[in-house]
Amino acid sequence: MQAHPSTENRVAGILWMLATMFCFIALDAVMKYLLESYPLVQVTWARFFFATLVAIVICGRRLPSLMVSKTPGLQSARSVLLMTTTGLFNAGIMTVPLATATTIMFLNPLMVTVLSIPMLGEKVGVRRWSGVVVGFLGAIVVVRPWQADFGGIGHGVLFLLLAALFNANYQILTRKVRADDPLTSLLFTATAGAIVTSFMVPWFWAWPTAFAWMLFAACGLFGGLGHYCLIKAMTVAQASAVAPFSYSSIIWATLFGLVIWHEFPDLWTWAGAALIISSGLYVFHRERVNHANS
Repeated sequence: MQAHPSTENRVAGILWMLATMFCFIALDAVMKYLLESYPLVQVTWARFFFATLVAIVICGRRLPSLMVSKTPGLQSARSVLLMTTTGLFNAGIMTVPLATATTIMFLNPLMVTVLSIPMLGEKVGVRRWSGVVVGFLGAIVVVRPWQADFGGIGHGVLFLLLAALFNANYQILTRKVRADDPLTSLLFTATAGAIVTSFMVPWFWAWPTAFAWMLFAACGLFGGLGHYCLIKAMTVAQASAVAPFSYSSIIWATLFGLVIWHEFPDLWTWAGAALIISSGLYVFHRERVNHANS
């Protein structure tokens, strides 16, 4: 999903990636707000159901052909992992500030590096291992296990750590379905999540207000547009040019948290975020160097 060098537009790719992160954090903020009044299962259902509708619109006339996968088993496994990730993340943000939750999810690329050894057969050198260790030290700073209540953020942090782990597995499988069109992957994950949660949601239903219905729809809109922007970012520019800008999500998360919940990350969170982001960028740099030399 990388652009051809002759057609690469880095500025456009970076702008698409910034838009991607805004959409995804807006999605997280809306879900966190809804979780204050509606059950976890219902909010998770809305995220997938309305995302399916958005995905269908994006696919347009290509929908019949995009519904066919060359690797249906892997696509199904990806869908299960994303559903699990979403459920765990939603459970986490019920008690954890949005910026802190976003920081913990920054562990994802570091976990991908570790999991790529057994799952993809990749070799990780001492330098990348050092970066991973520093990143996990940053996570310890954010979580603060030496405090009984994990620095005041409660046990929701455990759900977020599990969400990061499941999301890393999801990303690993995403590397294995590159034979499919990216929109096929989007359709599979959105549709599978909608089908499974639709069977569960009747037991957890609370009738929404008109405003809540709009927010439910916004979940699908932000989720679908986020994935579309990500596809565009990776299409017009190389991943190495745009991936580092995924860390802009901490800015959006801080702004949403400040405006809606009057939350601002404390010094521990900023210090941990600095370690995690720095290590993630270093690991990404080492991966790019290794691929260039291979």
